[in-house]
Amino acid sequence: MKKTKVAVIGSGNIGTDLMIKVIRLSKTLEMGAMVGIDPDSDGLARARRMKVPTTHEGVDGLIAMDGFDEIEIVFDATSAGAHKVNAARLAPHGKKLIDLTPAAIGPYVVPPVNLEEHLRDGAGNLNMVTCGGQATIPIVNAVSRVTPVAYAEIVASISSKSAGPGTRANIDEFTETTSQAIEAVGGAGRGKAVIILNPAEPPMIMRDTVFCLIGDADHDEIRASVEKMVAEVNQYVPGYRLKQEVQFTPVAEDEPVHTLLPDGGPLTAVTTRVAVFLEVAGAAHYLPAYAGNLDIMTSAALRVAESIAAGAAR
Repeated sequence: MKKTKVAVIGSGNIGTDLMIKVIRLSKTLEMGAMVGIDPDSDGLARARRMKVPTTHEGVDGLIAMDGFDEIEIVFDATSAGAHKVNAARLAPHGKKLIDLTPAAIGPYVVPPVNLEEHLRDGAGNLNMVTCGGQATIPIVNAVSRVTPVAYAEIVASISSKSAGPGTRANIDEFTETTSQAIEAVGGAGRGKAVIILNPAEPPMIMRDTVFCLIGDADHDEIRASVEKMVAEVNQYVPGYRLKQEVQFTPVAEDEPVHTLLPDGGPLTAVTTRVAVFLEVAGAAHYLPAYAGNLDIMTSAALRVAESIAAGAAR
């Protein structure tokens, strides 16, 4: 079967890990180009050793490359600001873009939640939200499938060593984009996102906490929905797992949770706090296993691209 050619813009940690995943894991995708701006980057050097065509002249270099017309999907693993420029330059060429930055030009995509919807609508630019979003939004959605979620808050804790300059430069975009996607994709009435860069040694693997405020609902049904969602994510991110059983805590009458609800919603609707604790270990294709935050982004992006390729082949 003929493989779909893809390009990766961004020769840093995320882009390099994604390239290696395409080469090692994908039966439907083929690397057509690795694109960077630093000719001495490790990502471009690895690409050359793996016989992948390269350019260090950014998106303009990609467009000028022999074989550009054969590339159908372009991953952008740069930064929010750079993606806006790259998307504008690529717009006339009809490529499918998968955005691994928080730019959010296109619709948010979290594979087990809404991938099929966006494959049907044929959106040309799909946004992968953030690493924290990919880890936690499936859980918010799993709870909201059972009962309305008035408020959801996620805390993503990652090793400082796994946060490169792109991540550090996009902290504000991370929190804003993730918060919006918690509502738009997760189904929460209001969402909030927090990221913590932990300098602990040895480096910690990614850990995520999801809090949801709900009314009266069947706890066993919520647990079953969360466990089913964890199993779905685990299919493409093997290091994704629950740390412990889903927790339920009654909300006391005097707790001021009304300040968290959408539009100051009524306190009487909220009776229970749901807490879900996750960890994400990386597959260590390029970076150490503690960099699960990068692994879940590249794994989700690979899932999206393979689904696009499968749809085009039908």
